[in-house]
Amino acid sequence: MKEYFMQTKRIGFSRWEKTDLELAMSLWGEEKVTHYLNANGIFTKEDIKDRLQKEIDNQQTCNVQYWPIFTLDKNDLIGASGLRPFEIENHSFEIGFHLKSKYWGQGYAFEAGEAVINFAFHQLHVKRIIAGHHPDNVGSKKVVTRLGFTYIGQNFYEPTGLSHPSYELLNPNLAKKDKMI
Repeated sequence: MKEYFMQTKRIGFSRWEKTDLELAMSLWGEEKVTHYLNANGIFTKEDIKDRLQKEIDNQQTCNVQYWPIFTLDKNDLIGASGLRPFEIENHSFEIGFHLKSKYWGQGYAFEAGEAVINFAFHQLHVKRIIAGHHPDNVGSKKVVTRLGFTYIGQNFYEPTGLSHPSYELLNPNLAKKDKMI
């Protein structure tokens, strides 16, 4: 069983380790999960190894990753949700959710998103969180807007070769301080 550094009512957040390739394969090896993540919608075993290493590297350098998330009742892998560096110099990070298809439509992405935002704003004191999604991914759009993100425009996303809708969420605690100065 994985150790959790953060929990919600139903979700435990862990950290990816080099020994987690099988878990990573069960997530990013599912074509329904990766359908919107790159141009051909499929991750090879090498792509998954690279993605796992990237998450581990982000944890070591920035104290963030798209953390593996598990059901608390059965310790089953739901997917991954977390942060990755966006503009480190501006203390901005990007939020993301990659859930196994059997967990879609059950509120896990929203629940994980709330926890990640809380962690980002209160533990890491992040100024801004960016979110984006594939233009055809209606589910992700619903989660992002429900979490309170504001649409800021389109950005080209190289892995898909498309312009993706982009959103931001500003840390309200830091915004209050900035107004006081």
